[in-house]
Order: sequence, then structure tokens, then C-alpha cells
Amino acid sequence: MTASPIMTGTDDARIVLPDGAAVPARIPAGIFAAAVDTFVAGQRLDMRSLALRLGVARATLYRRAGNREQLLDELLWWRARRLLVDQVQASAGMAGTGRLVAVIGGVLRAIATDRPLRAFLESDPETALRLLTGTRSTVHRGMATALEKLIDLERDRGCFEAALDTPTLAYAITRLSEGFLYADPIADRAPDVDRAVTLVQALLTGLDRRSAPV
Repeated sequence: MTASPIMTGTDDARIVLPDGAAVPARIPAGIFAAAVDTFVAGQRLDMRSLALRLGVARATLYRRAGNREQLLDELLWWRARRLLVDQVQASAGMAGTGRLVAVIGGVLRAIATDRPLRAFLESDPETALRLLTGTRSTVHRGMATALEKLIDLERDRGCFEAALDTPTLAYAITRLSEGFLYADPIADRAPDVDRAVTLVQALLTGLDRRSAPV
């Protein structure tokens, strides 16, 4: 009988995020690095200024990297992927509801303390919310899809069992998390990650037949 291969956090990260934490291939590395530097410095990503910094015409910049929102969309999703990969790898020794909560909580807390992202939300809340939570947002769709894969990973290993289908569960958790994480521009309330994690844990525990009382 052949033994099952031992899966590592890196293996799991490849399953949850097949593209990993690599920078987007469609954008030239120099342009993407300059955009990241600008964002991380807490400055507005302005295409005119970025073109001047790179020594190229704006038309060239648009042709190579897309418009401002397209570039920001790629940048935000790359940064989110890095967080997801870190948390999936860090939780490799966990399983089931405990692992799901650990990954979700870890990602939410990292985002909540991300100063460049908070600066973006404060300076341009309309664009930030559209790119982070909109129905066409790469970040929103990517986060939900990655969570689906993580849930299914734990289901397939027999560590999590819920009657609710995975896409619905992942969507509900993603929207709940966004509501608390971005509560300031959405509802004029202070963000509350701890409460979000408590609710996510209650939801997953309540749905998991494995943790239901006998």
C-alpha cells in the first residue's frame, strides 16, 4: 500500500493560490515596482507622476500597465496574495475550523494594520472600496475563491463538514469580513476585526457537523 504524501504549508498555498505571491506577469517589472514603491510610501498613485518617474510617455505607461485603477487592482491583489500565502503556510499544523479561523483572522489583522492601505482608504475611499469590495474587484473575487479552495481542502481531508455549499459559505465570510474591516468608509464606524473573527468562528463552528454536540 502506497503511503499518502505528506502535504506542507507550501503545498497547501499552491492549492489555495495557484499563482502564489508572484508579481503580475502582464505588467513590466520596472513599472510594477515603481507603482508599489509609490503606494507603500502612502502617496497617491498618479499616472502622470509615475510616467515622469519612469521616463516614459503616459501613453506608453497606459499601454504597458493599463489605467490607474487597473494598475491598482493588480497591485492590491498582489499584496493580498502575499498575505494569504503567509497565513496558509503559517497554519499548516492546524486543521478544520481552527485553521480556517486562523487564516481568516490572520489576513484580516494584517490588512487592518496595513498603513499604506489605510492611507489609500482615507485619501480615496470611493476608489478603494470599489477595488477592494466591488463585484468586479480582483481582490474581492480572489479572496472569495482562495477561501473556497481552503474550505474544500479541509473538507477533502475530513477536517470540516458543513451542509452549506462552499461558494455560499466563502462569499458570506468574505462579505462579513469586509463589512467589519472597512466599516469606517462603509458605515462610518470604527473597524472591528476582533468582532469579525468572533462571528466567523461562530458561523464555522455552528455549521461544522464535526463540532456539533452529540
